[in-house]
Amino acid sequence: MTEITLALPFGLPPAELANDLLRALETPALATLLGRHSDLQYQVFNHDSRVLPHEAWLGDTLGLGADGAFATACMRGCGLAAEASQGHWFLLQPAYVQISRTHFLLTDLRGLQLGEADSRGLYDIARPYFDDIGKPLLHGAPGLWFLRADDWAGLSTASPDAATTQSMGDWLPEGEHARAFRKLQNEVQMLWHEHPINEARQARGLQPVNSCWLWGGAGPAAPAGRVAVAGGTAWMDALAAPDSRQASAAQLIAQPGAALLADLIAPAQVGDWADWLARVQRLEQEWFAPLLAALQDGRIGGVRLVLSHRFGTSTVSTSRLALRKFWRKPTLTPLLKQS
Repeated sequence: MTEITLALPFGLPPAELANDLLRALETPALATLLGRHSDLQYQVFNHDSRVLPHEAWLGDTLGLGADGAFATACMRGCGLAAEASQGHWFLLQPAYVQISRTHFLLTDLRGLQLGEADSRGLYDIARPYFDDIGKPLLHGAPGLWFLRADDWAGLSTASPDAATTQSMGDWLPEGEHARAFRKLQNEVQMLWHEHPINEARQARGLQPVNSCWLWGGAGPAAPAGRVAVAGGTAWMDALAAPDSRQASAAQLIAQPGAALLADLIAPAQVGDWADWLARVQRLEQEWFAPLLAALQDGRIGGVRLVLSHRFGTSTVSTSRLALRKFWRKPTLTPLLKQS
């Protein structure tokens, strides 16, 4: 049977807002897929994990493990396979950190809107320092850099999306060489402080780049599975095969497999629930309705939805046979079953 799996990060609404949000949705295709399911399971995610549930799912699906060890696989996606074949590499991403009297806050990296010119300019400023300390730095894509640090392989790091909206001090790298990273981070911050690139960014109404985030450390590794990506960031796109970046429902129906739809992450992270609702409505038209039609007419045999938020994952499966359970009404209430 040909089954399609869709991972929808932050497809589960927060419990305190869920009833109001679901009443505002008009998504009959999604309601049918959820209401006439053949299986429904909810799994609590480890609240102390340093990745989010969809990141653990992505790592497992690609055969990279559930701890976010993505760096060398991303390097391959950026055309750096030769460099990725040796050593231990990390993702190093430019960031904007908000500073308050009580804590530091890592903002959503999507908000930087970092283009090629600014990314290359900041990279060129920082790279000589990394060369001096024997930690090679490579530019993979705008906002997506790679740091080789073989002696830091034991560092425990957190994904930027896991740390976003949280007190940054709780999510900084931990381990024997954590202090060495903080020193490096401080040096980079000083290199970029009040630099003309940042002054020009602020003049254009953009956030300055005042820090960097280290995560995703991995030795030589290549994805063993395949996941299409839609609406993803640069590191997600790098993990997808070139022909499956910015995927569509039609492509997935023609070549069934797994896809990650990242559209809901950004509004959920900042609590913009009006935007979240609008994006779910768009997913209804672009994904849920086409997949339901393909399931009904037999072009695919099953649909599995992997819906998550920060604290857990609901996995809802349905099949063409399950759609015949006419006594089950289309409903979004499975999105409320988070226990």
